[in-house]
Amino acid sequence: MNNMEPEKITGPAGRIQDYLVFGEFGGVNPSIEDSSTFTFLSVEKMEELFEHEIEGCFLYSRHLNPTVYHLAKAMALLENTEDAQITASGMAAISCAILQICQTGDEIISSRTIYGGTYALLKNFLPKFGINTHFVNILDLDLIRSKINSNTKILYCETVSNPLLEVADIPALRQLADEFGLTLIVDNTFSPMIIQPYELGAHLIVHSLTKYINGSSDCVAGAVCGKHDFILGMKDVHSGSAMLLGPVLDSIRAASILKNLRTLHIRIKQHSRNALFFSENLEKLGFKVFYPGLSSHPQHEKILKFMNQDYGFGGMLTFDAGSAETANSLMIKMQDHLIGYFAVSLGFYKTLFSSPGHSTSSEIPEDEQIAMGMSPGLIRMSIGLDNDIARSFDRMKECLKEMDLI
Repeated sequence: MNNMEPEKITGPAGRIQDYLVFGEFGGVNPSIEDSSTFTFLSVEKMEELFEHEIEGCFLYSRHLNPTVYHLAKAMALLENTEDAQITASGMAAISCAILQICQTGDEIISSRTIYGGTYALLKNFLPKFGINTHFVNILDLDLIRSKINSNTKILYCETVSNPLLEVADIPALRQLADEFGLTLIVDNTFSPMIIQPYELGAHLIVHSLTKYINGSSDCVAGAVCGKHDFILGMKDVHSGSAMLLGPVLDSIRAASILKNLRTLHIRIKQHSRNALFFSENLEKLGFKVFYPGLSSHPQHEKILKFMNQDYGFGGMLTFDAGSAETANSLMIKMQDHLIGYFAVSLGFYKTLFSSPGHSTSSEIPEDEQIAMGMSPGLIRMSIGLDNDIARSFDRMKECLKEMDLI
């Protein structure tokens, strides 16, 4: 059966909901194409495909696989972009997007509060190829403007930053990008469905599908969403970053992620409800809490303007336990009290927590962590899908009481 083209419906859930793609024999799930290479019936057709894309024609799974293609189309619908490229990790998505744009001598302006792996790529790895980055407070537009020069090619930020949950002013950043001819790349891993960066002005959206999109912490994958011509360039057999660097996602994993993506709208709502409950109650106990759903958050009013109201403020929160020693002891106790897992990553059905300064942001030097407001006692929590979040918070209070923190 042929795929039915989805209608253009307002809102990410509507677009995904109406994406009907059938299996080979009419199955409600698309068939998994477990092949690395594909046959041709003519020499001319193979030669043609080496020169340009042919809809519905496949060459080699490093270039494009039918199952991975279905996931790419779903991601494009989620972010309302023309197309998407699936990669084998979120870092692969970020690396390929940047390397498709930059060459030796080019510069990037990046938010200073970003995922540690991204920071390390920009700070430590890309300079080996003559690509340098200026790290800035992404909320300071005058500072950003002062760093732009003729070599600048990219503005890079996260919609909601890791781990301090700052909310980027994407429309304002797009104005700067247009003024100086830059590409605005936004990582939307923390806020799928909640905020759509493309609608606000981002040129490219990158995702770690490992997190909320998949939601079950059983695979690693990424995506780049943007204009069709850019995505086509990424998989060009002669010069495409995704084609030549080869971060290929296996078709079986792609099929699994596509199935999980169908429930994302339900999961995001529950993650958000639970995180808001935890944030409000931690703040009532006197802790400094970073969560954009709180009126105390510096960008609370801004996110209200940017967000899709149905999905809440996200499942991520960070709070300050006071010191690294206290944070470490508290996280072990939280795991012992069955609140969740002491583990990195996010978007799992159970709550995950870690100390970002010693894990997901450990690549950032300590003096820079302090400068950006990352205290040693921060605990980052990815709040799970608990049905009774009040019971979970009661367990949290037990931990805090046992450590004389309340």
